[in-house]
Amino acid sequence: MTASTASPAAPGFDAVQTSGAFIPLTQFGVIDVRGEDAASFLHTQLTNDVQHLDASTARLAGYCSPKGRLLASFLMWRTADAVRLLISQDVQAAVQKRLSMFVLRAKAKLADATPEVAAVGFAGDVRAALSGIFDALPDGVHVKVEGPHGALIRVPDAAHRPRFLWVGPKAEVEARLAGLEQKLTRAPAALWDWLDIHAGEPRITQATSEQFVPQMVNFDVLGGVNFKKGCYPGQEIVARSQYRGTLKRRTALAHAEAAAPGNEVFHSDDPGQPCGLVINTAPAEHGGVDCLVEIKLAALEPGKVHVGSAEGPALSFLPLPYAFPADA
Repeated sequence: MTASTASPAAPGFDAVQTSGAFIPLTQFGVIDVRGEDAASFLHTQLTNDVQHLDASTARLAGYCSPKGRLLASFLMWRTADAVRLLISQDVQAAVQKRLSMFVLRAKAKLADATPEVAAVGFAGDVRAALSGIFDALPDGVHVKVEGPHGALIRVPDAAHRPRFLWVGPKAEVEARLAGLEQKLTRAPAALWDWLDIHAGEPRITQATSEQFVPQMVNFDVLGGVNFKKGCYPGQEIVARSQYRGTLKRRTALAHAEAAAPGNEVFHSDDPGQPCGLVINTAPAEHGGVDCLVEIKLAALEPGKVHVGSAEGPALSFLPLPYAFPADA
């Protein structure tokens, strides 16, 4: 790796593999939904079950338009007095405003909690450092423990290393960052984006809002959709996509010299028609970018896929850490 091609997150890549890293996560916003109807209201709006979300669990969920297209994606969990939604910060204001319009007579109120809380990601050999903050650590994916310093959630592994998400009161979190620097490497927020990409977990941002039904971004595989729950915006379209037959579009993991969220991708055999869309990107360890790309499954057959045009940077596809259902 040369200085000219190395990612600015290079020390973080090394730390994740050989020791441990912590990553202040400035790319997220937080919405708190309070009131006695908070869970039942969200249950009618989101793709996953909120009504039966217990205190020791976090869940992925999406918020769809009436056409079944994802306006946003969340990680959600219960705090002492709220259902908390972690969302890409660039869509938070619009989504919070839209959700608030549908509260109507429900006893629920949405608030921007971003100024009061902080989020930090952990990856690698981080258990000893976290044990100094939390009495117990969550073992299963999306298991949550709550303590005086906030919530700690185990999130899917990436690069074969365990990951945790800490979200707590900003003052509590920031007071402990200096101590963490004595034990772990501080890494930039882009490294967490790279880890999410390698976990195969897409995040809806402003560049891709209203572009995908949940299955296109693998949310059915990732547990972000409950097909047995009641209605929510776009539910009929989402259900029809699931049960009408073979899904023809999925999200794949890829590398390119250059790409940005919202870029169309083109197959060499059909250069005039886009075959997919870049969802998320992050600087790769040895230069270029790694990305999640929503794409026609047929375009993964022989031939080349390029970003932006049929002459743009070529995509090289990498294996995801999970399999699609046999009928997908």
